[in-house]
Amino acid sequence: MLLALIAVLYVFMSVSGVGQSAGYVLVAFFLLLALQLRGTSFSGFSYTVIIFAAVSASMYFPEWFISIGDFQLSELIVPLLMIIMFGMGTSMSWGDFVGVIKMPQAVGVGLVCQFSIMPIIGFLLATLSGLPPEIAAGIVLVGCSPSGLASNVMSFLSNANLALSITLTAVATLLSPLLTPFLMGFLADQFVPIDFLTMFWSIVKMVILPVLAGLVFNQVAHGKFPWLDKAMPIVSMAGIAIIIVIITAAGRDSLLSIGLILILIVIVHNTAGYLLGYWSCRIIGLDKKSCRTIAFEVGMQNSGLASGLALEMGKVATMGLAPAVFGPFMNISGSSLATWWRGKDTETETKT
Repeated sequence: MLLALIAVLYVFMSVSGVGQSAGYVLVAFFLLLALQLRGTSFSGFSYTVIIFAAVSASMYFPEWFISIGDFQLSELIVPLLMIIMFGMGTSMSWGDFVGVIKMPQAVGVGLVCQFSIMPIIGFLLATLSGLPPEIAAGIVLVGCSPSGLASNVMSFLSNANLALSITLTAVATLLSPLLTPFLMGFLADQFVPIDFLTMFWSIVKMVILPVLAGLVFNQVAHGKFPWLDKAMPIVSMAGIAIIIVIITAAGRDSLLSIGLILILIVIVHNTAGYLLGYWSCRIIGLDKKSCRTIAFEVGMQNSGLASGLALEMGKVATMGLAPAVFGPFMNISGSSLATWWRGKDTETETKT
């Protein structure tokens, strides 16, 4: 009842032209909704709802998230991404790469799908969108990025092939310094100039080195710091939220003018990734659990990396918009798909 009253109040204030005051009401609505979802069967959506609260705040009060005094908050994006990637490394082990030998066909198919389906769809959507070149390049950038830890979580929740998911994420991440700049140079150079070596080093610095540091840390100190195992997921989620908020605030004016178009493009991009990733694997003849896994690996991209690359190119307020929109939406769609698949037995699915 309270949520309904707050929603009505927000609509009334928005129609009345109250302005920024309505922003406080909208943020309060999302925060209360997140609290209500905790402890329910929809608790997995609470983090996404908190993201919506943060994004709402950045849209209504962008000045809060652009700078503090002379310090530009955008300078936090790369360090935060490095911390997130370190956390990703601590959750992995060298054994995750053995999956390439144990499941060569599934890994090979997954990698081909990962670095072909989303880049091509991103290019087509960017070309057809009519959006400004730098914003269109951001769409391609999302498609050319590797998968992230979110796909592993969704594979676990949906009873998919978790071992395959972890292996694909690890291998795709290690391949990204070469493949992401190559694909961006091939597909996005018509929108913005792409410097292969600069992007290569940016990915090595922001992703590969922190992930390797996390792997080494996990190898030599596994189990010695249990508090770190509990803290890193929370730190990672907070880091992603902060990155999204900073980018949203920086690109607020552009989002207000092209937001609906960009949201529709993100929905098509993400959904097409799931569908083509899944059905490509079914046609080839992979088992259903592996098909589910590859669907998540293809449809869910490392939007944090894409945001960091946009910042490194000096275009966080334009190229960074697509990753900022893609991140929250893929968590909603991925959670929904995982919940639906969890209720379907793979044997039953085989017969349908």
